[in-house]
Amino acid sequence: MGAIRKIGKKYYIDFYYDGRRIRKPVSESRKDAENALTAVKADMLRGEFRFKREYKVKFEDFAEEYLEYQKINKKSWLRDETSLKWLTEHFGELWLSKITPKHIEDYKKARLEKVMASTVNRELTTLKHMFTIAEKFRKFDGKNPVKEVKPLPEIQYVMRILNKEEIERLVKVSSGYLRSMIIIALNTAMRKGEILNLKWNDIDFVEDYIYIKESKSNVMRKVPMNSVVREALKSIKREGDFVFCNPKTGNRFRDFYRSWKSAREDAGIPDLRFHDLRHSAATLMVMGGIDLVTVKDILGHSNIQMTVKYAHPTPENRRRAVNVLVSIFKPEKKEKDGHNTVINVN
Repeated sequence: MGAIRKIGKKYYIDFYYDGRRIRKPVSESRKDAENALTAVKADMLRGEFRFKREYKVKFEDFAEEYLEYQKINKKSWLRDETSLKWLTEHFGELWLSKITPKHIEDYKKARLEKVMASTVNRELTTLKHMFTIAEKFRKFDGKNPVKEVKPLPEIQYVMRILNKEEIERLVKVSSGYLRSMIIIALNTAMRKGEILNLKWNDIDFVEDYIYIKESKSNVMRKVPMNSVVREALKSIKREGDFVFCNPKTGNRFRDFYRSWKSAREDAGIPDLRFHDLRHSAATLMVMGGIDLVTVKDILGHSNIQMTVKYAHPTPENRRRAVNVLVSIFKPEKKEKDGHNTVINVN
């Protein structure tokens, strides 16, 4: 029912279970090996023996398989692609079965020196789901190590709205692709991911529309393109399918954190997030008198409640609101040219 074999300095227990030959190293002590074999035999007699296969799957290999799975099953898979880039740099050569909570804590510490806590937490979410799918595909058999790791505390971020002077400074200190991205964000309220995913065939220069096919809400929308955006896009040389891509490879940019960090510091607004450009665009549209339903459609919100937060009452807006009602109380008269005019009774 089993045997003990010595290979080199170590003793192994050698036995068959469910038609499968199993050979496991124990120690350099024959007595320990004998005790281990006795315990295995007892477990098998009671029907309690559970053979745990050791899956030898490298992180970097399964990361590629996982990304292909996400491309099919998740609309916003490009965010996972970005997360996997950094995760693979850290865990690439390790077997999935050998990754421990300590490894993950080390990753948290290293990444926190470069990015915000919210970014690290999104990457840990990707890692956690990756282990879940690995278990589903029988590439991993064990306890998901990410479940034992606490997410980083995140600072509650206050929405930042740029004023005209700040916008002018930010655009002035920016150049190249980044300048175009900033202009597009401030004039369309598009998200960073939507800008990075933008392809030339998504742009209609005849009707002046940008078609966003991969959005957070999974609903395609079209955003009107004003003359500023049109000019910014026309100034970009076509190097591939993506508008913002590496000219040597044609692959889209994954991120632009370094250039963005430099630009916001040079502009004197170091705490600015790129997403704040979307907030600023939405708020400025509302302050300019654009109705919330129209702003909602441009932003791609699923409900109006999400858009209401951009409606910041100002003294100017309140005065404009009551002035709209003036015409109700002022009589009109016909001019000779047929146009109606409000009579000034002041």
